[in-house]
Amino acid sequence: MDAHRILQYLRDIAANNNREWYQAHKAEYDAVRADFADGISKAIGSIADFDAEIGGVEVKETMYRFNRDTRFSPDKSPYKRHLGAYINAHGKKALRGGYYIHLEPGNCLLAVGNYWLPTNVLTACRNELMANIDEWLHCVGSRDFKRYFLSAKSQPNPFIGDEAANGSSGFGLERLKTCPSGFPRDWEYVEWLRMKDYCAWHGVSDDFFEGDGWLTEMARIFRSAKPMMDFMNRVIDDYE
Repeated sequence: MDAHRILQYLRDIAANNNREWYQAHKAEYDAVRADFADGISKAIGSIADFDAEIGGVEVKETMYRFNRDTRFSPDKSPYKRHLGAYINAHGKKALRGGYYIHLEPGNCLLAVGNYWLPTNVLTACRNELMANIDEWLHCVGSRDFKRYFLSAKSQPNPFIGDEAANGSSGFGLERLKTCPSGFPRDWEYVEWLRMKDYCAWHGVSDDFFEGDGWLTEMARIFRSAKPMMDFMNRVIDDYE
């Protein structure tokens, strides 16, 4: 995957985010998107080596539209400033967790897990966590999980606003300020109950995706988070 070319195009569209420029450079966009799709195809193959469910996912099912939905946004620029793909055996709109690949200048990252869960599903996940805390601690306490997702200090949400990942990592995009209602405030592991999602992300440098060598490191990062994601998916799958 020619990440340099992809990121340069994204810098250009960020500086010229209008339909006239986009149409004048449509051939470049088509080439960049095709190159990105080829990279995602290879990523699916690498992930399927340790998560067999992913083997049947087609590239077209993972990639997002480049046009922005501007109906409810003060920013009316028509195009995104990144390319992203969500690799999930149940589809992009599924509640269960999956694997996300994001290319954006200064904000490239890999993410895995569950994002924006409905309240009833989140409550069920918290109950599962309390009932099997030893298993949960084993999932999030592995050397590699801590290395990729828990080694850095708390970081801003890399998916919203203008904050860039810049190599940061984290686990849990949003947290309650206090213990959720109906759960014991004095529980030893109450911090895990305050999480509003189970999404882990690992920021990478802009040159991470160059060539094909990134596939090995990507697989290592995603594999380290799979036990955590499997823990929550076994609850979430009851609601899909």
